[in-house]
Amino acid sequence: MIAEASPYPAAEAAPARAPRPPVPRRRWPRPVGLIIPALLLVAWGLATDVWHVFQPNQLPPIRQVWAALVQLLGDGDYARHMSASLARVGLGFALGAGTALVVGVLVGLSRGLERLLDPTLQALRSVPSLAWVPFLLLWLGIDEAPKITLVAIGAFFPVYVNLVTGIRQVDRKLIEVGAIFGLSRVALVRRMFLPAARPFALTGLRIGLGQAWLFLVAAELIASTRGLGFMLIDGQNNLRPDIMVVGILSLAGLGKLTDGLLRRIERRWLVWTDTYGGM
Repeated sequence: MIAEASPYPAAEAAPARAPRPPVPRRRWPRPVGLIIPALLLVAWGLATDVWHVFQPNQLPPIRQVWAALVQLLGDGDYARHMSASLARVGLGFALGAGTALVVGVLVGLSRGLERLLDPTLQALRSVPSLAWVPFLLLWLGIDEAPKITLVAIGAFFPVYVNLVTGIRQVDRKLIEVGAIFGLSRVALVRRMFLPAARPFALTGLRIGLGQAWLFLVAAELIASTRGLGFMLIDGQNNLRPDIMVVGILSLAGLGKLTDGLLRRIERRWLVWTDTYGGM
């Protein structure tokens, strides 16, 4: 028998699609981050010197703030306040973050410890910073100990929460593969859990450092005679908004510098990751 020809034309094979080239990452120049601060300075100058939207006792002009900074530098008060705040944040952050790393690893690895400790820690995390001040004064006195302890409290919880979350996000298949290859529990923690949780821990450290600077102002309300937080309160009590602005800008600058340092460490320690970096 002769096969009848099909009345329909044979479908042509679709041409193979060429792989799309990767979208090139746009390289933004580094000074682009200075655009917003520059615009804010221009708006500040226009609002205080040209349009007179604010009175000097509400928002001092830039020249007045600069004169106050020069005066503080000349008297040595600025260096005294700056060194006191840096020491408190450094010690408090080291104490709080170090404790959070240890507790976070233990709670993240142990379901029993999580049930024992996590409910209490989550409840304490909701307590405002100022609520701790009177008790720390009663327990630790009026020296440096309550100030450093309050900063440590602020740094503890972000590091703890992020580290526990990072450990619990480890892929179960990785743990099974490690067990198949005969890795001990210590080796699993060292080679599986901790590297996988490192991005979460570094994010927690950055947030914890920011919280440490926030808690610093509350800490320096505790019978303090030096520090950037004290400088803010002293400027308020003496009706010196220029000194208050110097304190605010100093806290913002120090926070940005310390966060930039942690970001450099983060990029170096996470060089092995292949993550989306933006367009």
